[in-house]
Amino acid sequence: MLPILAAFIAESIADRPGLVAGFVGGALAAGGTSGFLGALAAGFIAGYLVEGLKKVFDGLPKSLDGIKPMLLYPVFGTLLMGLIMNFIIEPPVGALNTMLNNGLASMNEGSAVILGIVVAAMMAIDMGGPFNKAAYLFGTASIAAGNYGIMAAVMIGGMVPPCAIALATLLFKKKFTEDERKTGPTNFIMGLSFITEGAIPFAASDPLRVIPACMAGSGVAGALSMVFGCTLMAPHGGIFVFPVVGNALLYVAALAAGTAAGAILLGVLKKNVE
Repeated sequence: MLPILAAFIAESIADRPGLVAGFVGGALAAGGTSGFLGALAAGFIAGYLVEGLKKVFDGLPKSLDGIKPMLLYPVFGTLLMGLIMNFIIEPPVGALNTMLNNGLASMNEGSAVILGIVVAAMMAIDMGGPFNKAAYLFGTASIAAGNYGIMAAVMIGGMVPPCAIALATLLFKKKFTEDERKTGPTNFIMGLSFITEGAIPFAASDPLRVIPACMAGSGVAGALSMVFGCTLMAPHGGIFVFPVVGNALLYVAALAAGTAAGAILLGVLKKNVE
């Protein structure tokens, strides 16, 4: 997943010449310790690096235009990405990623409920960003290690923010604009499908109120998921994988409780729209 992520971030910046450099950077991140955060950085660095190489090689004769994307960009892009990843990105980002994962692992040994709160709340901090993905990758790694409770907390933490926002738009209509009230209910579909990004437009418009409310709701759901002993062996899917959830009815109850808590907090924290 990580090399593909980095490759297509680079491709979005530098078009197809960026693919190889991005893929190599992502592969180095996956093989090293920087993980998702390193791959994210690699994608952007590779894209702008290849854009820089395009300008550097602009002075070459026109007769060499054909070999630029076939030879020059991949060779120099790969060489420079290897150096950048190994000596600049991997040491600090790898240390940060290792510290984060070690912290989560130590919490797993100490308190399952606290761990459930933390990983679920991380899913709501940036709703698809680095914190979200760090918690998600920790959950999927836990599946491979045979611990299915963490992934259950991770997924429910990602489902709550869109669901809480959708419920809040129905219960507290004065807190939202007309457009938000129209689009709000669609977040039920997004949330139940485990697509946390549905909450991003609402969080972007009022981050200081929406994000804490969503984090609190996700934390409640994650804690209850751990308390109820819910498990999940699938890394994604939302309600479509509920048949493989352990203690599915209690899992639904945890989701409902987290959604309600997040929605109520949104109603309390947000100001009326004038």
